[in-house]
Amino acid sequence: MTTLPTAHRYHSHGHAAASGRVALTYEDRFLRRKTLLTEEGTRILVDLPKTTSLDHGGVLLLEDGREITVIAAAEPLLQVTAEHLPRIAWHIGNRHTPCQIEDTRLLIQPDHVIKQMLTLLGATVTEVSEPFTPEGGAYGHGRTHGHDHSHPHAHDHAQDHSHNHDGAHSHAHDH
Repeated sequence: MTTLPTAHRYHSHGHAAASGRVALTYEDRFLRRKTLLTEEGTRILVDLPKTTSLDHGGVLLLEDGREITVIAAAEPLLQVTAEHLPRIAWHIGNRHTPCQIEDTRLLIQPDHVIKQMLTLLGATVTEVSEPFTPEGGAYGHGRTHGHDHSHPHAHDHAQDHSHNHDGAHSHAHDH
């Protein structure tokens, strides 16, 4: 049995020359334990002490001291432009939608309900495929929860509920 090189630690930046790169989507960059394939073709095991949000440019530290750089992979997104972009950004944030904020545009994950709302507000919404590096939470690095509006159930944010972040998830809200 061959033992895979294993990463038990993660840092937001590298300290040495990287010995490999792994390209992951936004959802895939949220993990605790998973086997990954580097761009160079090496399989590695990530076995972190807790579920962690890996940032673009961060590094997984292998037991032998090598560093594997984490890269944000291209994925389907919605590009949002508008004359009054701060107003549009407020509406996106009000729905707890992960958002990459740039000077002239916003990037969000595909969501037909949000797309329709933004169009009604006067935004131009275009499908693109790019790396996604949304803003962190209000207190630094953290994830906002994306919402999948395709499920019929809903819950109230006033209710006490917890989320298991060992994998991707979605939950619906009445808006």
